[in-house]
Formats: sequence, C-alpha cells, structure tokens
Amino acid sequence: MKKLKIKTGDTVRVTAGDHKGQEGKVQQVFLDKNKAIVEGVNMVSKHEKPSAANPQGGIKKKEAPIHVSNLSLIDKSGDATRVGYREEDGKKVRFSKKSNEVI
Repeated sequence: MKKLKIKTGDTVRVTAGDHKGQEGKVQQVFLDKNKAIVEGVNMVSKHEKPSAANPQGGIKKKEAPIHVSNLSLIDKSGDATRVGYREEDGKKVRFSKKSNEVI
C-alpha cells in the first residue's frame, strides 16, 4: 500500500504549475493516482446537463485533482515544510523537518 505524507485536512501550498503560491485545505487524497483535491485551487469549468435535480443546467466551477509532488505542507508557523516520521512514546508521528514540531 502506498503512503503519502499529505493527508486529508492538511493545509498545503502549491509549489509548481499555474496555481503556484496558492494555499488551501486538502479535501480528498487519491492514493492510486498520487493526487489530491485542494479547496479553492485548480478550479475547472464543468458543463452540467439539465436534469430533474438541476433543471437549469449550465457551467459549474469545481476543483480538479493536483499531483502531490506540486504540494508542500504548511506548518503552524505558516512556512512550507517537508514531512518526516519518527516514533514518540511507541507511536509513529509526523513532524515538520523545518521546525522539528509534531504535526
């Protein structure tokens, strides 16, 4: 099973691509594709056909997945950091490599 260092609920900053510099909260992570959906980042326009639930139809904005290699975790001080793992009290915890604090 793959292991990603970015989890749902983390605050991240985009480090590459068209949306470089934008920040948001991770809503969903796709382990098989190494991608994540970040709130308010990588918005795309999607056409919706009229239906009973949505009789108007039209063009809707929604977030598209972005590759995790283009994301960097934001720690408590607001800086982008890398993530490491260590054991504390017999439990495996994530920590910020920049500030050495547990995330």
